[in-house]
Amino acid sequence: MQDSMGQPRWEGAVNARLVLGKVFRMGRSEWLTTTGWHQAYADGVRTVIDLRNPDERRRRHTDPDVDEAAKAGIAIISSPTEEPGHPEFERLAVPYMNHPRMYPENLAFFPERIVEVFHQIAISQGNVVLHCSAGRDRTGLIVSMLLELVDRQDLLEPQYEASLRGINDWHRISSYKHPHESYLEEEDLIGPLRERLDALEQFVGSLSVETFLRENGLSPAELDAVRRRLV
Repeated sequence: MQDSMGQPRWEGAVNARLVLGKVFRMGRSEWLTTTGWHQAYADGVRTVIDLRNPDERRRRHTDPDVDEAAKAGIAIISSPTEEPGHPEFERLAVPYMNHPRMYPENLAFFPERIVEVFHQIAISQGNVVLHCSAGRDRTGLIVSMLLELVDRQDLLEPQYEASLRGINDWHRISSYKHPHESYLEEEDLIGPLRERLDALEQFVGSLSVETFLRENGLSPAELDAVRRRLV
């Protein structure tokens, strides 16, 4: 179920939106209800790529009970963007990778993990949904690279701002209290938002995504397949 602008309206989904073409993004998949999974399938979703580490893929007591049959026909792929327990990265990503200033470090430490995500996008079936926990930074890393790849930098700031505001709004109403984040009023949000957008602009401006992906093993055919997903 999508609205008139093509934005997803999947029951339970948090921070869900269209990126471009056949690519969507959202927060934790565990937030989707049984109806939400059916709605995503009806909207053509056949692949969900989970960017979280394996130990994050667990149900919370506040998550809905879901009929697993509702996920039938949707491939759920685990493709983490980082290596859990990596000492150097963990010293930098405190308390976790939660800011665009950490994106270059993520690429530097784990290029093979990032390329694997793009490989999964290239071979995905149907519409594809990318998600991490909040749907903001690990998802934002991949989305910003996708947008640079197809020269749609005009969407970088709107996508990131929407994702930051989306999860901030969720913190306001969620019954699950996040251990590190909480709802921010607008006057407290605007400064961190501007700082994050500046860091995002610096990251994308310093990177040729095609060069990075090809140097780290993504084939020209796979690059073409990724680009077709964004048409």
